[in-house]
Amino acid sequence: MTLEQLRIFVAVADKQHVTQAARELNLTQSATSAAVAALEERYGIKLFDRVGRGIVLTHTGRSFLSEARAVLARAHSAEQALRDIAGLKGGKLVVAASQTVANYWLPSRLQAFQAAHPGIDITIRIANTERVAADVRESVADIGFVEGDIDDGALAARRIDGDALVVVVGPRHPFAKLRKLPTAWMTQTPWILREPGSGTRAMFELALRRRGLRLADLTVQLELASNEAIRTAVESGLCATAISDLVVEKSIAARTLFRIEGELAKRSFYFLRHKERHVSKAEAALLASVAAAK
Repeated sequence: MTLEQLRIFVAVADKQHVTQAARELNLTQSATSAAVAALEERYGIKLFDRVGRGIVLTHTGRSFLSEARAVLARAHSAEQALRDIAGLKGGKLVVAASQTVANYWLPSRLQAFQAAHPGIDITIRIANTERVAADVRESVADIGFVEGDIDDGALAARRIDGDALVVVVGPRHPFAKLRKLPTAWMTQTPWILREPGSGTRAMFELALRRRGLRLADLTVQLELASNEAIRTAVESGLCATAISDLVVEKSIAARTLFRIEGELAKRSFYFLRHKERHVSKAEAALLASVAAAK
């Protein structure tokens, strides 16, 4: 068994598709399939079942996946330790980030870091807050950036920055031109919200509780896993949404969205790392660069 075989197996398990995994790894489909087949043949087991046009992990494959990830994480840590000895001239970081952070807050900071450290290759994984935490906990990612609170004993969280949660509507919405909202306005409009598990959704539900409301008191017309999809839907429809001010700043300036109340809540962004993993020089340098940025 080789590290390359493990790396291929994990990629196929993540994608649940041989061709997509091969593309991500810059390998041929035949080489990717052969690596998985070699593992199965050597140990006399079945790692994947073919279902329709796709593949799914067998029970054995699911059990082996966590072990494979752990081995690859230890190998990665060893490589990072050697690169630390050589300084910051080379290396690789896998950064997981939740959507708002990844799309609106992190890009300029990563550009500044890579300008200072061009030899460090950074891969970004974008998911919701819960998935980012899981990626860091399972060593799929070296570090994570999220906009929600995380209660996980395996992870260390450091507050680094933040944004504000605001309510916006499109120009056709009855509230768009009102100078004063009705007292019970939150229950008098349909909503489009982020999906459960996102930091934005969690912050909105907390803001509701502070007002003596529950999500069940609102009319939730649609749940979407994309800030951009929500922004577009609200711009053209009759629903309200609660979303980061970073997401809608340009739309408000262009008057394609209207902010109808002050900040629902302020929230912090957090840097996540695994408590038991070695903090490489590259990780420390990235955190310092991000924390210093304005």
